[in-house]
Amino acid sequence: MLDPRDLYELHDSTGSETSSETGTGPADPTSAGPVLLHVFTGFIDAGQAGSLARDHLLATLEHRPLATFDVDRLLDYRSRRPPMVFVENHWESYEDPHLVLHEVTDAAGVRFLLLEGAEPDILWERFVDAVRGLVESFGVRLTIGVHGIPMGVPHTRPTSVTAHATRAELVAGRDPWVGTVQVPGAMTNLLEYRLGRSGLDAMGFAVHVPHYLAQSDYPDAAAALLENVAAATELTLPTGLLRASAEATRAELDEQVAGSAEVEAVVHALEQQYDAYVAARGGDAPGDEQGLLAGRGGFPTADELGAELERFLAEHRGDRPPEG
Repeated sequence: MLDPRDLYELHDSTGSETSSETGTGPADPTSAGPVLLHVFTGFIDAGQAGSLARDHLLATLEHRPLATFDVDRLLDYRSRRPPMVFVENHWESYEDPHLVLHEVTDAAGVRFLLLEGAEPDILWERFVDAVRGLVESFGVRLTIGVHGIPMGVPHTRPTSVTAHATRAELVAGRDPWVGTVQVPGAMTNLLEYRLGRSGLDAMGFAVHVPHYLAQSDYPDAAAALLENVAAATELTLPTGLLRASAEATRAELDEQVAGSAEVEAVVHALEQQYDAYVAARGGDAPGDEQGLLAGRGGFPTADELGAELERFLAEHRGDRPPEG
């Protein structure tokens, strides 16, 4: 059996790499232990919600690397080729893939961990074992994954999230949005599942992004993710800049929609569908297996409405509309 610790190198207090044979453990052995937040790129992240949240944390909070994973062992470069920039007669840059565990200090001085970077393509179980070892070594009390998922919701309604966890107590008071569904596996979900099977607390937040905005930056979704993480952990995470950006994005969207009576009708239909769904959840037992992904009351499906609106917004911005 290969040692999962071979997948990463630990850093000392100065940020220099050290042997991965031993962990440094929690900074304060008497504390309850830090939270570990993980954000992986490469699979579903509608609205770039998780990536925007990650970038915002790293840009606004103090942080230092704790461990760096060997991405050459974990990525399939031919299926996910890192971008390079060519300028006139030379290669200007290469976007190095990375997978790093950071120690971050929140706005109140509380330490937490952030694991971010490219989702592994291979060695999933070995990677999970490596993360589990780091969780135990640093005394992590709760692991949280975040990302965005496309849903049949309008941008004019409050941003909602699907919360899930290894113990019901971790998501107490949160109503489910769907019942039973089968989806392709992703590291953020597998990590939660495996940690839970090991008796460790783990949870996740999937923010609902209007699927006509799934390919665009949607800062409102990133802010919603951080606010939910803060509520679940009592961390003090800044969202002011994200909220300001979200207001600007909302104003731009409203202006574009107002410029077309046809698109206004599409948004209105999505609003009616959303409101009908929310009302039904209030009166019936939760667990609709299609939820906001299916049409209701004679409306077109959310996919049909979203595709029409997405085409309009792409054309308005001068982008190439999505194929299909």
